[in-house]
Amino acid sequence: MLNQVLQAYYNYLSIERQLAKHTLNNYQRDLNKLAAWLDNQQCLSWEQITPQQLRHYLSQLKHDGLDHRSIQRHLSSIRSFYNFYCSKHPSLQNPTVALQAPKAAKKLPQLLDVDQAAQLLNTTPDDPLLIRDHAILELFYSSGLRLNELSQLDISGIDLSQQQTTVVGKGNKTRLVPIGSYACTCLKKWLTTRGQLAKQGEAALFVSKQGNRISNRQIQNRVKHFAQLMGLPGNLHPHMLRHSFATHLLEGSGDLRAIQELLGHSDISTTQVYTHVDFNQLTNVYDSSHPRARRKKSSTSSNPNDN
Repeated sequence: MLNQVLQAYYNYLSIERQLAKHTLNNYQRDLNKLAAWLDNQQCLSWEQITPQQLRHYLSQLKHDGLDHRSIQRHLSSIRSFYNFYCSKHPSLQNPTVALQAPKAAKKLPQLLDVDQAAQLLNTTPDDPLLIRDHAILELFYSSGLRLNELSQLDISGIDLSQQQTTVVGKGNKTRLVPIGSYACTCLKKWLTTRGQLAKQGEAALFVSKQGNRISNRQIQNRVKHFAQLMGLPGNLHPHMLRHSFATHLLEGSGDLRAIQELLGHSDISTTQVYTHVDFNQLTNVYDSSHPRARRKKSSTSSNPNDN
């Protein structure tokens, strides 16, 4: 019964909607898989299926290792079929109306290790554009800025005497961020060179070779270019430097709250996901910091209730 109804749907897709063969094959593969699963569940008709069963099915797909995009495609196929089926059976309530695919696990961005960061930044360029790029990279890694936060910086927004900068983050929230000594040195060098490129009256801290404020895309391209010059493999991008900043700082301090403030996260849970630290590091911080957390070495208990 299940497959008979599906065959009518496939004919509709092929003849009336004239879908491409590849698209039709995707629908067939997804829906035949669902039909086989329902058969094992002893569900004999499409009218019997509940939203709870479909949720269970989608969860099973996730458990079987399908990625979020593939599960979304399955759901799209199921929803499209039920729209067709319910149009033929107006009294039937569509079980896919409020259905959502399981949330995808947040993927952690790649990062540089400490040695790679040193390989990238330990250089003394003399070309004006490379001096600018070096300062950009140092500031990303030193202060953990977002791409847009850095591109929108004005000269008036940095205070090298106090080694700090004021940035405007998401939601137009302003925060004060420290600048490391290496980044300060690179910024001072850039400021003495900046006049060779910047147009008169330009307020932007970083400018392009046309003399205007450098764009986000230009920064992305120049970060990648600089990394290639320094012999780093892969596709370096600003977010990787922000992630490296947070991860290396957390590994050295264990202070998640401070890093939350530095990154400009409104929710600590965002920082926890963003700064992946292995569990051993967290437990070491816990054991060394909490007065009642230090775990004793295991020993043989004399209490029979412990055995």
